[in-house]
Amino acid sequence: MSLTARTTNADVEPGPPAGSDLVAFESPRRQLWGCGVARLIDVPAPWTEHLDDVMDILHDIEANGAEGGANEPEPGWGPVAFGALPFDRSRPARFVIPSVLHGRATEGRRWTTVVSDGSSPVGPADEPDRASAPTSVSIRSVESPENWCGSIVAATKRIIEGDLIKVVLAREIEAEFDRPLDPAMLHGRLSELYPASLRFAVDGFVGATPELLVSRVGDIVRAQPMAGTTPRTGDPDADQRRAGELLASSKNREEHQITIDMVHDSLLPWCSYLDAEPQPSVVPAGPVQHLATVVEGRLSKPVPSVLELVATLHPTPAVGGWPRDPALALIDELEGADRGRYAGPVGWVDARGNGAFGVGIRSVQLDGTNARLFAGVGVVADSDPLAELEESRAKAQALLGALARL
Repeated sequence: MSLTARTTNADVEPGPPAGSDLVAFESPRRQLWGCGVARLIDVPAPWTEHLDDVMDILHDIEANGAEGGANEPEPGWGPVAFGALPFDRSRPARFVIPSVLHGRATEGRRWTTVVSDGSSPVGPADEPDRASAPTSVSIRSVESPENWCGSIVAATKRIIEGDLIKVVLAREIEAEFDRPLDPAMLHGRLSELYPASLRFAVDGFVGATPELLVSRVGDIVRAQPMAGTTPRTGDPDADQRRAGELLASSKNREEHQITIDMVHDSLLPWCSYLDAEPQPSVVPAGPVQHLATVVEGRLSKPVPSVLELVATLHPTPAVGGWPRDPALALIDELEGADRGRYAGPVGWVDARGNGAFGVGIRSVQLDGTNARLFAGVGVVADSDPLAELEESRAKAQALLGALARL
């Protein structure tokens, strides 16, 4: 099937994302959202080794229409593929190229891209049926808090014995509704609650992550790893004190530095220049706040696509642990659950290799009347199980509050 993508400037601001087939990835810098399916791209296992398939298909789409700038099209112009990738690198993955894509850049530029085979016009997306929205929800922890704390104890024992330095363990939580929850409706709630986060909706995987795994715009690469967390209270003075304690915490600073070093060292071979902020900052993210450091640089030629950088970085120590292989093996042993797309890369890529991918935390997988989510914590030698349990509860609240808003 031969596809053509036509991009035009949009004089009128498109409406908010809507429809059960919504795909979206929005940040304070750039918002992309669309509907319909022009092409599904099935990426064989292991997905990390077959991402060139996505770029090949994007390159095969004939693109025409307005250009985004004097020399290069605007990032996100033309055909764009959205993907929510499994945490497990050995799994297959799927990308979707929407039939209709709306875009908005920071400076106010707006555009629309229509991808079709010319056989039939593309109609507007169906609006969510708010009259049939859920009216009740039940929420349960798949594993008891006591058993989960036992896993934390087991992990710290292995770390003390020298098997590894850090492992990230996640709690699985399920929500059951009386009616299906529309992904666009949940995406809208999260956009209202967390406008500074990276908000996404891809194939029923919906969330608002604070963490940028990697972005590539032209030859500029940027990441913002996060590791080290403390709850927020809503009291500005108390939260400021907690932020100071987080910055002064040797445990959290060491955990954070492991992630920064890995991200920096993984990106450096691709770059002619790369630098990280000398000191982390504290970034609020709903009910919690994190230590965060921006890593930014200039890519060498030939410039890799954002997908190549995603495959290099995932999973970082912030969601897996360190060293990578023993940490992933311990996750398989102690969690007893398939994470699916939780903590996997989620984002977009255009035909020129530009794109942005967040870390798929603060996320939920919707499947009919069922919603499945995880909340993870970084475990090191001196981790306290009860403190980690409270941290997992605080992180889960970012999603549970939106899910339970009936």
